[in-house]
Amino acid sequence: MSLIRQVWLLLVLTLSLAFAGALGITVQSARGYLEAQLGLKNNDVAQSLALTLSQQRADTTAMELMIASQFDTGNYELISLRSPSGGVLLERRAQRAATTAPAWFVSWLGVEPSAGVALVSDGWKQIGRVEVRSQSSFVNDQLWQGTLRTLAVLSLLALGAGAVATVGVRRIRAPLDQAVQQADAITERRFVTVSEPSVPELRNVTRAMNAMVARLKSMFDEQAAQVEQLRRQAHCDALTGLSNRAYFMGRLRVLLGSEDGSAAGALILMRIVDLQGLNRRLGHPATDHLLQEAAAAVLESVRRTGGGEVGRLNGSDFAMVLPDVESLRDPALDVSARLRNLLKTHEGEVNIVIGAVRWWHGAPISSLLAAADQALAKAEARGPFAVELDDAGEGLILGEDTWRQHLQEALVERRGELVEFALVNAMGAVVHQECPLRLRLEPEGPLVPAAQWLPMARRTQMTARIDEMAVELALKAIAMDGRARAVNLSPGSLSDSSFVYHLREMVRAAPAQAPGLWLEVAEAGALTHLEEMRELVEHLRPSGARVGLEHAGERLSESRALLDAGLDFIKLDASTTEGLASDRARAQHIEGMTRMLHGIGLSVFAEGVIDTLDAQVLWECGVDGITGPVVQHLLPSAR
Repeated sequence: MSLIRQVWLLLVLTLSLAFAGALGITVQSARGYLEAQLGLKNNDVAQSLALTLSQQRADTTAMELMIASQFDTGNYELISLRSPSGGVLLERRAQRAATTAPAWFVSWLGVEPSAGVALVSDGWKQIGRVEVRSQSSFVNDQLWQGTLRTLAVLSLLALGAGAVATVGVRRIRAPLDQAVQQADAITERRFVTVSEPSVPELRNVTRAMNAMVARLKSMFDEQAAQVEQLRRQAHCDALTGLSNRAYFMGRLRVLLGSEDGSAAGALILMRIVDLQGLNRRLGHPATDHLLQEAAAAVLESVRRTGGGEVGRLNGSDFAMVLPDVESLRDPALDVSARLRNLLKTHEGEVNIVIGAVRWWHGAPISSLLAAADQALAKAEARGPFAVELDDAGEGLILGEDTWRQHLQEALVERRGELVEFALVNAMGAVVHQECPLRLRLEPEGPLVPAAQWLPMARRTQMTARIDEMAVELALKAIAMDGRARAVNLSPGSLSDSSFVYHLREMVRAAPAQAPGLWLEVAEAGALTHLEEMRELVEHLRPSGARVGLEHAGERLSESRALLDAGLDFIKLDASTTEGLASDRARAQHIEGMTRMLHGIGLSVFAEGVIDTLDAQVLWECGVDGITGPVVQHLLPSAR
């Protein structure tokens, strides 16, 4: 039984005992008073009548007239004259008058006054004794009415006391509810503080809870700071803060091969000409400062285009990869202009050249890099600040209206299928199936991965309907074989006001399958839609469905965002985990990140693992599961 219920039970029991005690004492007091008063009346009448009868000198007729006269003038039940031996000499008796009080009340609490008795004599000779008993029905009526009035007054007082008790219990319950909400929030990996109540005992509890929450948040922030430091050491160039070559190449490889990535984009290489000569002319400190300013200019250009990845490939070469850009020329000329304006402010002759190529989903990374190097070589041959563009390539070149029509038809005709890739734990057991959605854009055409149609689905604002179809297919598949499945949700779908509602209704309609449903949103989009993510988690958590992040790693140091979202799991991006076996710094980063995420109750998985040695290091780092090509080679039983 909860504490509040115990308090209420105690209050109700106390009020009930007080109510019953007050009512009982009041009724018994009134009953005793009425009995005593009626008994005194009977005794007074008996004494007066006995005196009158004694004056009649044993005249039976006169005494009979006196008794009859007394009986008729009062409200009596019995007046009798008995001989000394107990025999009845004269008697007048009436039926007990009807009463409005209930029979049970009269039986339990009815007034039974004592009869009045007095001796009648003729001089020194005793004639007998007179007995007087008044009617008690009217007294019982008065007692009953008084009881009802007392009951009404006590009931009003009880209601008033109940109202006061309700206010008091609410004052007590409010901080207790806040403490419960704090505890529930901790289980949901959210740390919140509440205001301290005025009640000293509850204030101490709340203060202790707030201190614990603050300590947990502080510990997590410290861990997050350590993880961020390890990430910078493992993934970032020490001088410029940009991605180092290994991490940049991993990100590029993921973009080219990701099932739900981008269909196309731009790869731009930038080279500072004759960096060794600059070191001799300007000195190392000035050259390092120049490189830092150049990195900042490149980052600013990427932000203007809507986001991408920037890296430093070697001492003089920078690169940026931009997904979903329509024009190759615009971003190349923008970064060229920014660098030209920057380098003009420096002493000495500082030149750059730029080579840009277009990439398509599934393109071999070696061929793409070779094309980019060739474009850069051509630009260098042309002279300072030259820009060389290679816009060759093949892809799905369709107009927006055509894309919208294809996607609309695929949705209406339900031409979509989920492909499955096992995610396994360290024991080889399948945790769930990774299920990216593929659409058949034409009735007899092939299944097309999301990387081909997702950018246009975002542009035409159809991602919510597509994600609903993916969840529907996953729930049907779970119902067929009982295996858990994970599907991707587009961050853009969360912005649709009706999407979360429809998703909740779909999950509620399948309560048996809901615990096997895993929903994942890309890190970059999820952490910019925190309110929508929190709403999604709140709606789906009661059903048992899980919500988490995929392609994660870059922003996991944003501890407050992770704590607020209330997620269930994190899937580390392949670019974060690639090459761990040969890079101790990156392995330490993954180990620290995993420990931090486990500390707030999140499961940690690794995506796209290719190398068996990397898989072994991941297990040593404490991840809960991996997925990728290595699963088929190392754990064939999981397929």
